[in-house]
Amino acid sequence: MPKMKAEKKEKKAEKRKKLKQHVAQKGELESETEPLETEPKKKKQNLQATEEEEELTAEERRKLERKLKKERKKKEKQLMREAGISTKKAEPKKPSGCELALAYLTSWSETPEEWKFQKTRQTWLLLHMYDKEKVPDKYFTILLDYLQGLQGGARDTTVQKAEAFMKEFDGSDAEDPNLLEKCERIRQVLQLLS
Repeated sequence: MPKMKAEKKEKKAEKRKKLKQHVAQKGELESETEPLETEPKKKKQNLQATEEEEELTAEERRKLERKLKKERKKKEKQLMREAGISTKKAEPKKPSGCELALAYLTSWSETPEEWKFQKTRQTWLLLHMYDKEKVPDKYFTILLDYLQGLQGGARDTTVQKAEAFMKEFDGSDAEDPNLLEKCERIRQVLQLLS
């Protein structure tokens, strides 16, 4: 019994394979041939195709139709690409790290009940808090309030980095306005956390 079932399955699989090949060839022939074909040939081909399609179950027919549809779409996309027409949809621009961090800070100050701690945002703020372009004065005052609640290793590391920056800037007597603003921010952070 098991041998007979296996043989039947193999025969069905072979039939399906032949039919798929036939349908694929038929699709290629239709796209490549010109409309000059005579009607009797078309009818004969259609009769053969329908006889073989009748042997398929409804599910097999659906699978075959899906496969053919997928191939058609693939060909259409390829033709579109060759013609230079874009098939991809424009994805919305993702907010930058700066925007996300400043939104996080604003959320902390304006809606503390909805605010949720995010390590990556805090890290970004601590790394860029001395840069006036990335963290404008409006946000720096909020950041100072945020730093009051800073705890643990983040607090210690922030103080150490601020002290190292101060030593570095005290050694150089530059009159660069950006450097002076940075020094002022570092002083404020050190006064707050020390």
